[in-house]
Amino acid sequence: MCLAIPSKIVEIRENNTAVVDTLGVKRVISLELLGDEVKEGDYVLIHVGFAIQKLSEEEALDSLELFKQIIEEMEKEELEEFYGENLKDA
Repeated sequence: MCLAIPSKIVEIRENNTAVVDTLGVKRVISLELLGDEVKEGDYVLIHVGFAIQKLSEEEALDSLELFKQIIEEMEKEELEEFYGENLKDA
């Protein structure tokens, strides 16, 4: 299964790369595979370091909200599992 993550372009660089912000993490990605023109502030889908599709802000924010919910649920389950196991031994 492949997972593409919506990211906001924060800087366009000369060598057809860009700096993107993905849930607060900044990294450099390639724009080589992207057919659409992009500018700072645009959202793109990122897969293995390449922008593969431009997204509307609404699409990107909806997707990022789902990612945040998934992360929160996973963290909650891990905490419940950890503390549940340790509370049984006390």
